[in-house]
Formats: sequence, C-alpha cells, structure tokens
Amino acid sequence: MDRLTEMEAFATVVDQGGFTDAAKKMGISKSAVSKHVSSLEARLGARLLNRTTRRVSPTEIGLAYYDRARRVLNDAGEADALVTSMQSAPSGLLRISVATDFGVNHLSPILGDFLGEFPDITVNMVLNNRYVELISEGFDMAVRIGELEDSTLRARKLTETTKRMIASPGYFEQYGRPEKIDDLNEHKLLHYSNQANSAVWKLTAPSGEKRQVRTAGWLTVNDGQSLLNACIGGLGIAYLPSFLYADAMKAGLVEEAIPDLPVETQGIYAVYPPGRFTQPKVRAFIDYLVNELAEKGPDVW
Repeated sequence: MDRLTEMEAFATVVDQGGFTDAAKKMGISKSAVSKHVSSLEARLGARLLNRTTRRVSPTEIGLAYYDRARRVLNDAGEADALVTSMQSAPSGLLRISVATDFGVNHLSPILGDFLGEFPDITVNMVLNNRYVELISEGFDMAVRIGELEDSTLRARKLTETTKRMIASPGYFEQYGRPEKIDDLNEHKLLHYSNQANSAVWKLTAPSGEKRQVRTAGWLTVNDGQSLLNACIGGLGIAYLPSFLYADAMKAGLVEEAIPDLPVETQGIYAVYPPGRFTQPKVRAFIDYLVNELAEKGPDVW
C-alpha cells in the first residue's frame, strides 16, 4: 500500500477520534481505513492505536508518530499547492510600494501594458518615500533605490541609476560654477526633504576621499520632480538621480555642477518577502520590470 495514504489514514483516525468519521473525511470505506492503519502498524512493527468498542486513541508511540506524520502530510499538501500555484495564471491583488519619483516617472507609464498582458491581476501602487515594512504593512513587493538595508528580504536587481549635482546654465551664469567640493559652501543648494539624511550630501572627491556637504536649505522640497523644476528655473544646485534629470540634461536645461567628481551609482531593486516560492503575480511583475528596464541605465534614461 502507499505509505503516504497509510499515514493519512492513521492521522485522520486520530484527528476524527474513530474509523467511521475518518472514513467519511477521506471519502472511502471504514474497512479501507482499517486496512491502511493495520498495514502501517505491520510495517512499523508497533501498535499505534488503542482500540475499544467506544473510542480509539493513539498509544504513546502512536502519538509521537502522529506528530511527525502530520508534519509530513502538511508538507506534502504544501508541495501540491506550490505546483498548482506556480502553474496557474498570475492573478489577484498586487500591492506595491515605490519611491514617488521613480513610480511617477517610470512605473506609472508602463502599468497599462502590464495589466493588459495580465488581466487577472489588479495593482495597488502606493507612492511614498518612507521605508515600509513589507510583511507587517501588507505589501507584496517594493521597488527600492540604493543600498538595501534589510538583508532578510529577497531582491532582484532591475537596473542602475547615477546621482549628480546639477543646475541650470542660467544659475551658473549668475552665480558661477563650483570647481571643487569646498566651493559648494558659497552656492545655493536645494534640500530634498524626503530622503533620510537628505540635508547632507555624501560626495567623493577626485582623490577618493569621502566628503559630506550640508545643504543650505534655501529651498526645501519633498518631491524630486519639483526639485528638478527648481533647478531648471535657476534656483540652485540639486543632487538628483539620472532617471529624473536625464531628459532635462539632454535638452540642455541643466548641466553637471562639478563634472570632475566621481559619479555615484545606485542599484534599483525589486524586493519581496522571503519564502519557499514567489507568488506568480509577484514573479510576473518583476519579470516584466526586468524586461522593460533592460535598456535603461545611468546613461540611457
């Protein structure tokens, strides 16, 4: 007889407290359940159940075996569910957290095509710049930029971006162009208030020395696109990612403040909770992002 079926029959008898109810639960005859349990006891060479005319209960050995058998049966059920889930079409609500700037500029424009390709998925995209707790806050995944702080999450790199200090040609005409990091103290620096430690720019000098510059706070903005608009308007120097300023730079609306400085490169990642397998809806969206962003990068946003 099948070993797993024997274990299931025995565990069901224990769960239901008797052969009759176990048979109803399994959808087979009472005699079939009895044969499965008897075969299991014969194979193990141990009595697993105490049988009386009124009740059935596990022996000491039977109780120990039941605990292990139930785990095996649960794992087998999960394995079956895993295969079914991974073969099924992606569906259900997909809740995503993404930084506002990246979401507005690069995820929102492609969501329509994604939903057209996967009509059984519905998306709830939450745009914010705080660090959300995926599991406790009910998110399926997040798109994060820069160094990943939570090593317990699974992550897949989507692409990269760079950060540069930029300002408009008009600003440089009016206030001059800084030649080195120390010159920034004499300039109007724009403060991005929605990032941790955003009041301090961490820069690398041509020598490789790590430097920190505190922004003057002449203008504080909590949105990257608004900060870019302020730059284009000549209000000061901002430190922004290339996925925001690339088009403006190509159009000549902004220029790099100190071109000789090493450029900071940041990874853009899809992160999602750890687990034995990835939900089809999450896997489908991440695969879609990888394909859509394949030709994006620091120099081609």
